Amino acid sequence: MSGFIVATAILTLLVVAWLVRALLLPTTRTAVSSQRLNAAIYRDQLQALERDLTRGAISPQDYETTRDELQLRLLDDTQEPPPTLQVQGPILLTAQRTAVVIALLVPLGTAGMYWWLGTPSAIDPAATQTASNEKIVQMVETLAARLKANPDNPKGWAMLARSYKVMGRLEEAQQAFEKSGDFINTDADLLVEYADLLASRTGSVEGKPMQLVNQALLLDPKHPNGLMISGIAAYRRSDFPTAVKQWGNLLAVLEPGSPDAQQIEADIAEARTKMGMSTSNKTAPQGTQNGTGAVNDATKLPPVDPATTEPMTQEKINQMVERLAERLKTNPEDLTGWARLARAYKVQGRLAEAEQAYVNAGKLIDSDANLLTQYADLLAMRAGNNLEGRPLVLVTKALALNPQHPMALMMAASAAYRRTDYPLAISYWEKVLTVLDPSSSDASQVKTEIADARAKATLAQPKARP
Repeated sequence: MSGFIVATAILTLLVVAWLVRALLLPTTRTAVSSQRLNAAIYRDQLQALERDLTRGAISPQDYETTRDELQLRLLDDTQEPPPTLQVQGPILLTAQRTAVVIALLVPLGTAGMYWWLGTPSAIDPAATQTASNEKIVQMVETLAARLKANPDNPKGWAMLARSYKVMGRLEEAQQAFEKSGDFINTDADLLVEYADLLASRTGSVEGKPMQLVNQALLLDPKHPNGLMISGIAAYRRSDFPTAVKQWGNLLAVLEPGSPDAQQIEADIAEARTKMGMSTSNKTAPQGTQNGTGAVNDATKLPPVDPATTEPMTQEKINQMVERLAERLKTNPEDLTGWARLARAYKVQGRLAEAEQAYVNAGKLIDSDANLLTQYADLLAMRAGNNLEGRPLVLVTKALALNPQHPMALMMAASAAYRRTDYPLAISYWEKVLTVLDPSSSDASQVKTEIADARAKATLAQPKARP
């Protein structure tokens, strides 16, 4: 809005200045005397007449006759006209007064005409955004009403599902996807979007979401989101070779040197490390707990580079992280980049720098349950694995965004357990079980925690008197 007003004001001032300048400039009167003009004309005619006589074009008699006629006409035309009496009255509008009137009327008239005939609300971005959102909602509701009247339109249901998903109406989006029937089975994009929706609602990509992703990859083996989700699922179940393969295929379709490609390279360290740990220590559980009792971050996307079979050295990893940090110095508004750098610093154990990077990520963190949980885990590590205070505030925000976020639930349960609020801890752990694979080692660990909390809750109850 301010930009439009400034531009309009500048243009109006330029117009006013152009109009006023002509009135205020001093004028120089350069009147041309009619007598002098006539004398010059007749002089030229006499010279031409003399040239004709010299060339023999006319006779001497014609020359004298024509010369006498020109001289007589010259005498008549050069006579001074009688003086004209001019009566001057008071001048109401001088040049200066006219300039002042124009300077006032043009801006005021421009603003008034726009206010009367234009659309002042159009320069208000908030009002424009509100009107745009209302129009979108109206369009979606119109589509929904049309589909209720004509439900045999699978393509329309798929379009409505996408719209609901963007609007955050996930339950209605899932119903719309279901009503689209077999139509989505022919479209890789729709299959992946449906899988992402189900994973968002359950907090897990296993089960039907993974079936939809596999079906999408059969239709389009290079589908970027499908490859990413497939890699995440493999990573969560500790199938690191499959994760390497899927993320490698994803890297092949990304633009070389792009921020996403750089992030994949920056995250190679963790993937390689995880793969080495699973090879050397096959008895290690899938989701080992950190000092806070929370499962290690399974929501992190640690893609790897399939183009190189040689191990990634720590020096190369440090170089990639430093390149990302240098890029952010010249582009500090890249909030996603700061979040990536924070994760990289956290993996390297540079906790103070990781915390500052999370701070630089700003408002991006408040809208992402994963980032909120990762930030809370970092602060807890810096506070000696203490979740109380700021870390628990962040965990609470994450659960408000996603009540079924596994890591946030685990951290909330751990905090409740430490302050001996065993019923609350049990309730959080029971929610975790609803989003975990029942046969996974994570689920077994959570069940053990629940059993321990119930035992302690029983001991904490006062004994009944005989």
